Amino acid sequence: MTTPHESNARSGYSICSICDIGCQFRTTARDGRVERVQAHDSPALAKNICYKGTAAPHIHNHADRLRVPLKRVGARGEDRWEEISYEQAMDEIAERLRGVIDRHGPEAFAVSTSGWNTQVTQGLDRRFMNLLGAPNWISGVSLCAGNTAAVNRLTYGWMPFPDIGSTNCVVLLGHNPRKHSWTPIYNQIEGARKRGAKTIVVDPRVSEQAERATIHLQIRAGTDAALLLGWTKVIIDEGLYDKDFVRDHCVGFKELCERVDEYPLERVAEITGVSAEQIAEAARMYANADGAVIPWTPITDQQLDSTSGIRLQSILRAITGNLDVVGGEMLSGPNPSYRTEAELHLHDAIPASQRAKQLGYEKHPVYTYRTAEMLKPHLERVWGEPWVDQVMGCHMANPSEVFRAMADGDPYPIKAFFVLGNNALLSYPNQHQIYRAMMNQDLIVAHEIFMTPTAMLADYVLPGDVFSERNHLADGWAWAARLSLNEQVADAPEEASSTFRFWTDLAHRMDLAEHFPWQTVEELIDYRLEPSGSTFDEFRASKFMDMPVPEFRKYRKKGFATPSGKVELASSILADLGFDPLPYHRPAPAPTAEYPYLVFSGVREDPFFQTGQRNIGVLRRRSPAPEFFVHPVDAARDGLEDGAWARLETEHGHVHAKVSVQDGMRPGHVRVPHGWWYPETRGSVDLAGAFVSSDAVLTIDTDELLDHEQGIPHFKGYPGRLVPCDPPEGMSSTTLG
Repeated sequence: MTTPHESNARSGYSICSICDIGCQFRTTARDGRVERVQAHDSPALAKNICYKGTAAPHIHNHADRLRVPLKRVGARGEDRWEEISYEQAMDEIAERLRGVIDRHGPEAFAVSTSGWNTQVTQGLDRRFMNLLGAPNWISGVSLCAGNTAAVNRLTYGWMPFPDIGSTNCVVLLGHNPRKHSWTPIYNQIEGARKRGAKTIVVDPRVSEQAERATIHLQIRAGTDAALLLGWTKVIIDEGLYDKDFVRDHCVGFKELCERVDEYPLERVAEITGVSAEQIAEAARMYANADGAVIPWTPITDQQLDSTSGIRLQSILRAITGNLDVVGGEMLSGPNPSYRTEAELHLHDAIPASQRAKQLGYEKHPVYTYRTAEMLKPHLERVWGEPWVDQVMGCHMANPSEVFRAMADGDPYPIKAFFVLGNNALLSYPNQHQIYRAMMNQDLIVAHEIFMTPTAMLADYVLPGDVFSERNHLADGWAWAARLSLNEQVADAPEEASSTFRFWTDLAHRMDLAEHFPWQTVEELIDYRLEPSGSTFDEFRASKFMDMPVPEFRKYRKKGFATPSGKVELASSILADLGFDPLPYHRPAPAPTAEYPYLVFSGVREDPFFQTGQRNIGVLRRRSPAPEFFVHPVDAARDGLEDGAWARLETEHGHVHAKVSVQDGMRPGHVRVPHGWWYPETRGSVDLAGAFVSSDAVLTIDTDELLDHEQGIPHFKGYPGRLVPCDPPEGMSSTTLG
């Protein structure tokens, strides 16, 4: 028998959205507030929790959490607001959005969102935009995993998922999973090591993973594609490839051989700064392993030759016979029990003429509608769906072109910008252009849980919900075909809205009600579960996760979802788009006497992910201020003291951080953390210090600094210099830790 006090407690399974992994654990709430988070009751999942996850009560119950819709009353960015009702906010937003569309067309409406932070959209954001005819949807996944998915599809029509649990070799390209960062991947790698699996780490730093690696290649930043071209040449020249698979299931092998002949090991060693002997040793270890994986990495996502670096990973998996096999990388396909978000998007509803207006469609088309249209019949043949999406990354506009249109009206104006769970000002390259873009808008709407610098620039700020306050089934971003249960245990603020409610209510105000028939998110989940014959209530009553039994070598039945039906080592789609069908290395700008460092930015600290949580005390105390990592030789030469402040300057901007002198850094390199701002300075420093330490200030996105095929900025190895300095003006040393 429970007491009245005990009856106020609720417990359920949660999918954490504080970072992008989506770990499942247990959350307990009392009186509608999250009380604690604890490890999963399944031994297999119990270790998959980090201190970001356990900080959920501090985040979800934070005193600064947004609870009431706000309307701007001062100048844009002045951070002055009045509280209004949710209904008033939605009425005014709909009226003003309709005005923008009437004046400029639906292409003048852009949305930036994140898959991980405050919302689970169920695909309703794209559904709303497609029904309006608005093609300019962008996301942080354009820089991280989503673009990788789109590029992998050029080679074999799907982005594979690594079977680390059965593999005998793990290759980490700059990726450094740790106990409190990418925790499940870290645990899987540790398990593989205990089984005797070898690890190869490619990283300018002596990272935690590099310290334990079987082989560590301390590469020069930004030269990953060159290294992988060298690996491919070794594997081909020494006959270490799977000859039967290449003969029966690949096209373009002859052309690939000719391309890698342009990269003898002596040339690769000169480019990468790694010896020819080490390069060959690592290539042999990978190729000879009985099952090997190259898990996704954010590093090759963000380089000048990103498309080639990602393509080379996909090519290596294929030619070594590690594709869709036990211990290799699995082509799962969509979960047959659950309607995909891509199906809910209604991509056929947006006219082809509007799809062609998507920014990036002509110039950087790889993850835009243009390439998706070319893949449609092949995706439908193999996977049963024409608009298959993964990690939300396969039908996007190019962010740099979107912000340019917002700022300068080139090639047409964008005048309404909605940003949901995404601190866009600090999340893309060329922060000064993003600021100009936002200042040039007629309407900005932010849907958030905290007042970020981006939200400070909005006209309306709507409070969102968090994972403890909603029901959901997570589908692994249509990547691994796993369904995981998230249960509501806490109550959202009364005036807060889920993104389901936001897009549904906005659709009803924009004469789209017939396309948004679901009254609750549970009804929508039931609709998505219809292929399984189950409902959300039946799912959660019987299981916390559903994972189909893997089927390997599926390509033997239907081939690959490419134009040739085979693995395309030379991509016919890239050729048709006017690009080089084969991978290549493109040198990045080299250090100079004036700017002697190679800067690599975009790195995450364990307590934080993206730009969030700087206001959460239990996390901020672990990392009070941003830090530049430098080698002792560089620090001594430039007068940089450990723990003192320095200014990092590039040709395009400068930022401040403390110096951390580390023996594990490669000389001549400096590491810059991602997404720093200072919530505690709100009201005393402009936009809460958004321009003081943000790595997005350091880079611009002109053509010479973008990957050709995707339009991805180069974050991993660009020239800079470090100068000792005082703490940033207007910010006390106490505030900055």
